[in-house]
Amino acid sequence: MKAMNLAAIDIGSNGARLLIKRFDDDGPEENRVRRVMYLRVPLRLGKDVFTLNKVSKERERMMLHMMKGYKHFMKLNNVEAYRACATSAMRDAENGRKVLKKIEKETGIRLDIISGDEEAKLLASNFFPLMSEGDYAPETLPAIDESLTYAYVDVGGGSTEVSLIQNRQLLVSHSYDCGTLRMLSGKVRKETLNELKADLAEYAKRFGKICIIGSGGNINKLYKLARVKGDKKELQLKELESLYLQLKPLSIEERMETFGLKEDRADVIIPAAEIFLMVANGLKSDRILVPYISLADSIVDGLYEQMRNET
Repeated sequence: MKAMNLAAIDIGSNGARLLIKRFDDDGPEENRVRRVMYLRVPLRLGKDVFTLNKVSKERERMMLHMMKGYKHFMKLNNVEAYRACATSAMRDAENGRKVLKKIEKETGIRLDIISGDEEAKLLASNFFPLMSEGDYAPETLPAIDESLTYAYVDVGGGSTEVSLIQNRQLLVSHSYDCGTLRMLSGKVRKETLNELKADLAEYAKRFGKICIIGSGGNINKLYKLARVKGDKKELQLKELESLYLQLKPLSIEERMETFGLKEDRADVIIPAAEIFLMVANGLKSDRILVPYISLADSIVDGLYEQMRNET
């Protein structure tokens, strides 16, 4: 298949992302897939949806301008195909589909509202290239051990996705309405937390030793803030606990000043750490692998695989 640029648009509850990648099957092995552009806009749809149950007029205006900008960046970079997805906040917004229809009418970009389970499965699909194609150098990510069970965990603004993988097989994949902005809004139901904790306990009992792979902006930032020594892309649980205890007493302004965080990360970093700690303790895991991959990667990589299979 010829070399081409493909794009993913991921409209999350906290941030919205445009990722453009170049795929070239005939290029040098280390350069067959490379990032061309990555943009993140702190749209914060969840701030509206988890309190008002809808997208406000102001946030709709911001989203429309953002999507027009994304369209121009895709044209600038000769993107041949794209997939655009919206997740937890747009799933919950009572006017979500109406807003997306308006955006499609004015920009030509069609956004799919994907279910929580589809989101979880898309995220888990990131795991298989780790095992089969060696996309990450062994010196930066510990080698995948096929005898272990892996939990692929993504903590977003509106939901947390957990997928269990063993022997290259996806065993369980589930999305929980327990995300950082939802927690800050006080909208995480007790029943949801109980379900998540019960599932984690069952997985720990059923599968024994489980290694966590974390994805998304929250765990990437926590890894960076922990200043882990060496090149290994893994965060020990004790390092995460120590960082959490440093961050929690600080105000948002103090976190921004002391740790160099942007405002839209300084507030969600605490519930993000709490969720990852809850998952790690529930699974009895002592570390989290952090390979710096996200839902946007899964979307664009999946699009490429689909196009390759069709040729």
